[in-house]
Amino acid sequence: MRFRAKIVDLACLSHFSRIINTIAKLAKTCILRLTVCKLYFIVSDKVANGGASLWCELSQGNFFDEFQMEGVAAEHNEIYLEFVPENLSRALKTAQSAKAVKIKLTNKHCPCLRVAVELPSLSSSSRIVTHDIPVGVIPRRMWNDFREPSVPDFDVSIYLPVLKTMKSVVERMKNLSNFIVIEANLSGEMNLKIETDLVSVTTHFKDLGNPPWASEDGCQSSAQCRDLESMAEACIDIKKLQQLLAGQQVNPTKALCNIVRKRIVHFILLHEEVSLQYFIPAIA
Repeated sequence: MRFRAKIVDLACLSHFSRIINTIAKLAKTCILRLTVCKLYFIVSDKVANGGASLWCELSQGNFFDEFQMEGVAAEHNEIYLEFVPENLSRALKTAQSAKAVKIKLTNKHCPCLRVAVELPSLSSSSRIVTHDIPVGVIPRRMWNDFREPSVPDFDVSIYLPVLKTMKSVVERMKNLSNFIVIEANLSGEMNLKIETDLVSVTTHFKDLGNPPWASEDGCQSSAQCRDLESMAEACIDIKKLQQLLAGQQVNPTKALCNIVRKRIVHFILLHEEVSLQYFIPAIA
């Protein structure tokens, strides 16, 4: 089992760092799944137990100048590692002006991801700062626990408003309630609502647009059979939503959410070759 990779391009490095920072804000521990073409960061709701789950995938070719891996076996050419994303986030903070960053799976005393940051120096010798990040190797028999979450048939799929705007609305609401109701329809309307004994607040967004699959014939959802104006709603933990909006540094070109009435809200943030999916279960 071997893995080594190198990033030289500063823009790629800063983009990769922002993704790791985002994951660190959303999860204390995380699974890194390595395949020949892709990296996946996975937080399984099994781990969080009724909590949110996360699935982020990126194409290695868009970030790494060199990327070599050999999986646990020829027919299972993958590696699954458990690690603390905050540790990787910290290591990459030292690399903001780096000439190169190398990441390698090592096993001196225990399995580690070694992050070697080559910093510019005035002399001919280079300065290298090394961080060893402990990882747990996930055995083959447990891989199935970390498959891509299946998306139940959604009632509504809708593009999100500008995330900064949504974040400031949710932050104000968070001071008033622990729960937020998200509701949306197939006419591009979305409402964020809180209700307590003392106050009820609703913010309306309109003309958001619905993704093409929201109403295609024969699409996977039952959405096209429904009235375009009727709202599908789910009540979720406002802290989890706020964490996503405050923590995300993916700066997506597209952001949308799928609502399965009273069951789950599924957020998808897309930016070029990165997709981040975040699943927040509804509260009964």
